[in-house]
Amino acid sequence: MAAPTELNERVRGWLRHTWRKATTPDDWSRTGEPNKWWDQYSTPPMLNFPRFDLSESSYPLALMADITPAWREVYSRILDELISRHTTFWAAVDWLTQFGNDPKRGDYPPEWKAFLIPEHLWGEYDAPGWTANGIDPWGLQPDPIGSDGNLFFRGFLNLMLAIHRYVSGDPKWEQPFPVAGLEDQTFDWTHPRIAAFLADQWEQRPEGPHCENTKIWPFCLSAAGLGLQLTDRVSSTSHHWVFERWVKEHLKKRYMAFTPDGRMQTMALYYDPEIDHLQNPNPLMGLPPCWYIIPQDRLLAELMYQTAVTTLGWNNPASPVVPPPDLRFLTMGLVLAQELGDTVTAERLRRSVEESCEPRFFEGDDEFGFWFELGEEFPRGQMSAFLLLGELVEEGSWWRVFNEPNLGKFDEPVVAGVDYPKIGLSQARNNDDGVLQATTYVATASHRGQATTFRVENLPAASRVTVRRDGAPYDRWKSIDNGAIEIDTDIERREFEIITGYRRNDGSAGSASEPATVRPKPRKPAGAEPESPDVGVRAIQDAGILLVSGAGTCPCCV
Repeated sequence: MAAPTELNERVRGWLRHTWRKATTPDDWSRTGEPNKWWDQYSTPPMLNFPRFDLSESSYPLALMADITPAWREVYSRILDELISRHTTFWAAVDWLTQFGNDPKRGDYPPEWKAFLIPEHLWGEYDAPGWTANGIDPWGLQPDPIGSDGNLFFRGFLNLMLAIHRYVSGDPKWEQPFPVAGLEDQTFDWTHPRIAAFLADQWEQRPEGPHCENTKIWPFCLSAAGLGLQLTDRVSSTSHHWVFERWVKEHLKKRYMAFTPDGRMQTMALYYDPEIDHLQNPNPLMGLPPCWYIIPQDRLLAELMYQTAVTTLGWNNPASPVVPPPDLRFLTMGLVLAQELGDTVTAERLRRSVEESCEPRFFEGDDEFGFWFELGEEFPRGQMSAFLLLGELVEEGSWWRVFNEPNLGKFDEPVVAGVDYPKIGLSQARNNDDGVLQATTYVATASHRGQATTFRVENLPAASRVTVRRDGAPYDRWKSIDNGAIEIDTDIERREFEIITGYRRNDGSAGSASEPATVRPKPRKPAGAEPESPDVGVRAIQDAGILLVSGAGTCPCCV
């Protein structure tokens, strides 16, 4: 799969929908309620909280910014809106409402037994998703960030903050901002303080901080580690070593099992240190954290991925692809296959996704999402956002965001003042010849043909700029000052070439990024053979296939 050089129609439609969600005011305070299009329904009891829609929605924006590095203002605005919501009561609703042990733990659905809850503690143990704020020995803690538990809250928030800084270059979240706490208290935090608190806590607890009291999850710790890795890249800190130590001393030794020749056999869902219990080790549990581990430890992620897809038979052309009850698992497989360059599996899963996940344009075909045949009013935000990555990811693209981040874009000419969502840019990139290539598109069909303007800023000298549109010289532009110009155009697909003359300090022409390092393709574990055609069915049945509740419509938020 070739690296995308332009936002395709589906990506543009999803961006339009995400913009509408993010910029439409709603009330996430204790007395309010998020708009119903924020996904607080998927994958109960673990992920049916609206903050997971916020974090999942941020990942496509990071990759869009790498495709259009000379146009980032829309992504930055959306990220600001997502992060602002992640500081509210409804973002931390579980931590701020679920006190003590779950009073309903004797009435859990029987399918949770063994898969989500230790069999020997059935009826006496809190399910994943119940945070249990206030239990011994920690007591009630009012700050959802500065707490012993609730790792997933600050870990995913820190990752979003790092993505915002990478996309925008704006240090605004390094200034104090309030985070909603218990009983209308607020607590001031900054991006640097959150990252430092997380790293310091992890240093003191090498086994890893817990999410719900008292569960430690590889999934959430992997996301938290990725946030620290990108924070180190964009802020010149040095926090990520705590994740590297955890992988070496705990993840591989405690959560994972290997054959003598190094092939992965199983991985646990979570670990409870209070009862020294590993929950549900099986071959499929490496798949959920894999997206977060790839940029941090690619070879380990390949082991996790290959074990899961071989067990499921997804990489075996003779084995049918069996869609799991929760289609989130299928979306993970497709995106990971593309990121790891596994074209055989990607092609097979792509066909299944197109058949099962109901891709559809809506709102006059301006917006796009995946509807998963649920018959709902809006596309599921969490699963749609992650599946949208399948329109953006090629081999190594997610890895490069965190290991070869394009920080040079902040020194280059940039397009600004675009009247989005009337008009957008599907291409915006400074090439090696000192030319900014920008392609406009109609983002809202009802505005087609209207007059509009946009600016090009951060120019070496506006007086030396020339502009071409659709292959011909174009003179409907003016200098604003020596570093910026304004271009008149219409709301239509137009291809601009703005000859900026930008050069790097070394004298070479500016470019969006250096050629990407080609990472090794995933290797099949030694001795792993294709399974029989019904292996996918058996694996799903035996594992309870992650996220047992499916993508049902019941909003079991609290």
